[in-house]
Amino acid sequence: MGRRRKGRDISGILLLNKPAGRTSNSAMVVCRAIYNAAKAGHTGALDPLATGVLPVCFGEATKFSQFLLDADKAYRSRFIFGQNTDTADADGEVVSEADASQLTKEALEAAIDTFRGDIEQVPPMYSALKKDGRPLYELARKGIEVERAPRPVTIRRFELESFRPGALAEAVVEVHCSKGTYIRSLAVDLGEVFACGGHVAELHRIKAGPFDESGTVTMDTLQALRDVEDFDGLDALLIPVERALEHIPALHLVESCAYYLRLGQAVFVANAPTEGTVTLFDEHGQFMGIGEILDDGRVKPRRLIANM
Repeated sequence: MGRRRKGRDISGILLLNKPAGRTSNSAMVVCRAIYNAAKAGHTGALDPLATGVLPVCFGEATKFSQFLLDADKAYRSRFIFGQNTDTADADGEVVSEADASQLTKEALEAAIDTFRGDIEQVPPMYSALKKDGRPLYELARKGIEVERAPRPVTIRRFELESFRPGALAEAVVEVHCSKGTYIRSLAVDLGEVFACGGHVAELHRIKAGPFDESGTVTMDTLQALRDVEDFDGLDALLIPVERALEHIPALHLVESCAYYLRLGQAVFVANAPTEGTVTLFDEHGQFMGIGEILDDGRVKPRRLIANM
């Protein structure tokens, strides 16, 4: 018999504005403690230096975190040209310097244009990707560098918002991209174009999937509510998990279909799509979970909310 988790049995998504200096995992652990939640997980790591939108899933919402992990992201970042660091961001040690005075706004915009669309990107050594079961950052901290295969990513939008020339030139950019994109690698690769080096000085995630920074809350706000034990106020900040899945076609089921799907059986549903993934809602409009369309047109339950 499995051991029962301690904590409150709550479900939903918290949009945290992650502070700088924390890993995504440590921020999630603090949120879980503040909420006294039985189960929690985050939906895609941000570097310790980074701030911004970090969806934290509680309870049943953790079953659907992959859909946020796979979603597009958007960032605002400040790049420094004229220096390379060992981590490709301002948290690292400077390993090389070169005068970036020759860099102009026009030249940078032209270079940025070549990074839009489908590109291949070499992940940085300081990343959570694994080599023979070990995270690359562990090897990097020991001074070990290994070959990394380029990975396909999509840069949907890459705009230069401001530019300050100089020996250490600065650029503020906004990037909308597919999952798995490393903004640090964009800074490094642009630095290589101009043979001056580059790294990320600041990084702020402004959007993750359907969620933008306008709906985020700070850890200070959460802690203030916890200090007065206002759990109703904390719970009111949670977003229903179906909000993260609004891009997926929805099926509203009659009672009999909902009944058999809850038993794990595939059913025929009128006017269902002919293929792909669907969200499932019962006859009362309550979210049930995720289903998929089989080759014969039936809807099969893929991941359902428990205790319905």
